[in-house]
Amino acid sequence: MNLPRRPVLRALPDLVIDEKEIERTSYIDNIPMANLQCALEENCLSSTAYDRTRPGWQFSQRRVLRFTARIGNFGTTDFRPFLPKQSWQWHACHLHYHSMEVFAHFDIIDSRGTKVAEGHKASFCLEDNECHVNIPKKYACANYGDQGISVGCVDTYHHNIDCQWVDITDLRPGTYYFKVSVNPELKVSELSYDNNAATCIVHFDYVSAQVYNCTLGRP
Repeated sequence: MNLPRRPVLRALPDLVIDEKEIERTSYIDNIPMANLQCALEENCLSSTAYDRTRPGWQFSQRRVLRFTARIGNFGTTDFRPFLPKQSWQWHACHLHYHSMEVFAHFDIIDSRGTKVAEGHKASFCLEDNECHVNIPKKYACANYGDQGISVGCVDTYHHNIDCQWVDITDLRPGTYYFKVSVNPELKVSELSYDNNAATCIVHFDYVSAQVYNCTLGRP
């Protein structure tokens, strides 16, 4: 008698963005160029920020949309960087190793579907910031520690951290789409990519912003 084969379930991570945290924490901030040296080195600003031919460049400000990103792992195994540890890059300005060249994209998109603001976090320090009860924290960036996100744990990037923003200096006030994607290049396999991105509506003027109607989808 031939028994039916059972499907083989792979042990894979599954990253999920907390879209309600994005809505709750978003706001406009104006930052002097003098305070953006690390962000400039990490390419966290729009291209016009690098134009040093403009008069008074060093005394200007950048207007950014800040927000908190809480990224949980709801899979069946830990989320680990695809690069081996010896290939991680040390960043002297922020004093930690970057374990993934591209872990997240932060994009502002107009009504025609065109990306109109350059926003991304080029590299990430992945660690367990919060875990469910009885789940020990395994990953920490300090002292060249192992990086990743354990099953049942959350890696949180608070709104006040460098580069946790989209540079909207060159945008006119109005209503746009705001999309936050993790593992956007799909370089790390997951159980599903259908919850790796939060797409929201954002309305902002020169001093304030509202982010609402966030829904989960693919990067």
